[in-house]
Amino acid sequence: MVRKMLVGAAAVGATGLIAFGGITVAGASTGGEDDGAVSHAYTTDQAGTATEAALAATGGGTANSVETDGENGATYEVEVTKPDGATVDVRLDQNFEVVVIEGDGGS
Repeated sequence: MVRKMLVGAAAVGATGLIAFGGITVAGASTGGEDDGAVSHAYTTDQAGTATEAALAATGGGTANSVETDGENGATYEVEVTKPDGATVDVRLDQNFEVVVIEGDGGS
């Protein structure tokens, strides 16, 4: 019974991600900052709001990933491929206001 509920919850979560263009949303990382692990300590709703704000700031495009971020005073980072094909990192504060938009240096 529990397994059926977990599978159902996973399916609902996956459906929600598809609605946001297939953005990458993962569970919280247990790694430390020094090991290169990326923290994903946010809810699906927060990821959705960050995505909407980033796409509004870039004039549309495709959100590729959402991460928590501490650079430049940001809380969230959304990687966006803009309509012209350029990929940028949109950093947002805790209120989902744009802190900075930077060219993506690649991963």
